[in-house]
Amino acid sequence: MKSYNIILASSSPRRIDMLRKEGINPIIIKPEVDENIQIQMNMEDTVMFLALKKALSVEITLLNKTISNNSVIIGADTIVYSDRIIGKPETKEDAFDVLSKLNGKSHLVVTGVALIEPFSDRRKVFFEITKVYFKKYFESDILTYINTDEPYDKAGGYAIQGAWGKYIDHIEGDFENVIGFPLNRIKEEISNF
Repeated sequence: MKSYNIILASSSPRRIDMLRKEGINPIIIKPEVDENIQIQMNMEDTVMFLALKKALSVEITLLNKTISNNSVIIGADTIVYSDRIIGKPETKEDAFDVLSKLNGKSHLVVTGVALIEPFSDRRKVFFEITKVYFKKYFESDILTYINTDEPYDKAGGYAIQGAWGKYIDHIEGDFENVIGFPLNRIKEEISNF
């Protein structure tokens, strides 16, 4: 992966940090896309559709730019699923409702990833699912947490690697998928590119 020029179609601090910890300094281009879905899709198709939409949006912005031949655009989208798709809470009330609903239960973290070699037919789109089990917690725990900056701009309203980590009982699947995206799977798919 280090031999590629990585273009990240995201401004997510978690995804950027994950790549930098791997010694990769990505070119960061925030995609300008509408993330509203107009048709009914299952959770896997939803995240893959949005990941591809983001990657293609960035490819279009590169049309008049010079980029190296060994470039790969990475687009990603993550949702939390528990009976329905749960996005990023925008208010304290949203965050409280989401964390109350997930209390003592399991949910799925689903990430779609799109890998695109710009201006070629080489594309790979896939998804990764991790099952996360929450411990039981009190309303006061939620109230304390939602008064921090951490729950916002995160699908499901929590950061597994942050203060909320103490309420995680266990997970089944890729831990990094819950943080930002499935980096090991991305590296594997790029090496097969």
